[in-house]
Amino acid sequence: MSSYVVEGAKLSCSMGDKDSTFKVPMDHKIYINDKPQGNIMDYKPNVNILPFGKCKSLSNPTVAAATSANNGVLRPMPCMPVVATPWMNGKMDVLIENFPAMLKTSKNMCAWCGVITIKDDGQ
Repeated sequence: MSSYVVEGAKLSCSMGDKDSTFKVPMDHKIYINDKPQGNIMDYKPNVNILPFGKCKSLSNPTVAAATSANNGVLRPMPCMPVVATPWMNGKMDVLIENFPAMLKTSKNMCAWCGVITIKDDGQ
């Protein structure tokens, strides 16, 4: 069984060079070990999902432009995640503020082709 995700969980993006920290709004009112529990709607960039260091995806226009200016040699640029959909693989029968709870197996996609996964559930 997969564990629930709480504030402070460690996130990873396949296109980023650093891990990120998951943030949860304090208004969920459901806590595990005094940390607010996340739901699948906690996917907003720079609110719930913080940057992942430097992005290496050529789908990211900033990376593509910097790489082009660098004679085609990949030049990673600061990550600004672009996430537009809720987390996948939530716990459908456990609702947090009327939405499925996030699990350690939950995933999301960045518009720049990065797969966002949960390395540590934060508990």
